[in-house]
Amino acid sequence: MSEQILVIGSCGQLGTELVESLRNIYGNSNVIASDIRQSDDEVFKAGPFEELDILNKQQFTDVLNKYKPSQVYHLAALLSATAEAKPKLGWSLNMDGLFNVLDAAVDFKIGKVYWPSSIAVFGPSTPVNNTPQNCVMDPNTIYGISKLAGERYCEYYFQKRGVDVRSLRYPGLIGYKSEPGGGTTDYAVSIYHDALTSGKHNCFLGESTELPMLYMPDALKATLDIMHATAEQVKIRSSYNLAGMSFDPKEITASIQKYVPGFSTEYNPDHRQKIADSWPNSIDDSEAREDWGWKPAYDLDAMTQDMLKNLAPRYGKTLSL
Repeated sequence: MSEQILVIGSCGQLGTELVESLRNIYGNSNVIASDIRQSDDEVFKAGPFEELDILNKQQFTDVLNKYKPSQVYHLAALLSATAEAKPKLGWSLNMDGLFNVLDAAVDFKIGKVYWPSSIAVFGPSTPVNNTPQNCVMDPNTIYGISKLAGERYCEYYFQKRGVDVRSLRYPGLIGYKSEPGGGTTDYAVSIYHDALTSGKHNCFLGESTELPMLYMPDALKATLDIMHATAEQVKIRSSYNLAGMSFDPKEITASIQKYVPGFSTEYNPDHRQKIADSWPNSIDDSEAREDWGWKPAYDLDAMTQDMLKNLAPRYGKTLSL
C-alpha cells in the first residue's frame, strides 16, 4: 500500500498549496485533505477530502482508521488577529487539536507529524533584530501563547513518547492562490490585490512596521525539506526559526510601484499594530540552514514580480514585468 498522508486544516492559505505540492509528489489518491468544511478550490477535487473537526475525537479516529496515514500535517489553527477576538476558542482549537494529533501519533503509530509554529511565540522582551533560536519568549497574544505551549508539548512528546514531530516558526506567509486568513501579516497579501484593482491600499499597520516574511513557494519548500530530512538532521524538536526576508509596508509599496506606477498606500493602524509591535523585525535561521540545508529563493522584488504576474490575469491586467 502506498504511503498515506493526512493534511488537517487543509483549506487555509498554506494548506491549499501544501495539498497540491504533496499530491504532485505522492499522487492525488495518497494525500487526504481535511478541514471543518470543504473548500470549492479545484485542488481538493483531485483527491480524497474528509470533513474533519479536529476537536471531535471520534471523527478524527474514524478518519485515521479509514486511511491509516503514516504522516500527518496538522495545520488547523485560529490565527493571530482572529484568536484575539475569540481567545477561548483560539486556545481550545490550537491546543486541544494538537493534543489530539500527538496522542493519535502514539496510539496509531504515525511515522511523522508536522505542526507549524510562528514568530508569534516571541514577545516584547525578545531581541527584535536577528532574533536568535533560543531567547526570551514572552508572547502576549493567545495565538503566540498557544504556539509557545505547543512547541513545548511537541518536544515533550518527542522526548517522552518518541513521536517524530517536526516544526517551523513561520514568519508572515505571502501567496497568490488563496485569500488572507486573519493574520497580522496579511496586509502583505491584500496589498497586491489592491494594487491591481483600486490602485491604492489601506494598511492596518504603520508604514515603518518591519516584519519577517516568507513567500509561499519558499514556505512550501521549507516544510517539505524538514519533513524529508532524516530524523538525525532534525536536531530541534520544539520549532526551528525560519526566515526569508524582512520589510515594512513602505518598502513593499515601493516594490509594487516599480511595476504599478501610481499605486499608493494609506496608513491607518488598528488593533493589529500592537500585535505586530510585539514581534521581531528579522530572524536568525542559521540552525535550519546548518541542520537540513534551508535556503530561501525569493527576495522582496522577486516575490513582487511573481505575485503580480500570477494575479494580473485574474483582474484582466497586463503588466510589464
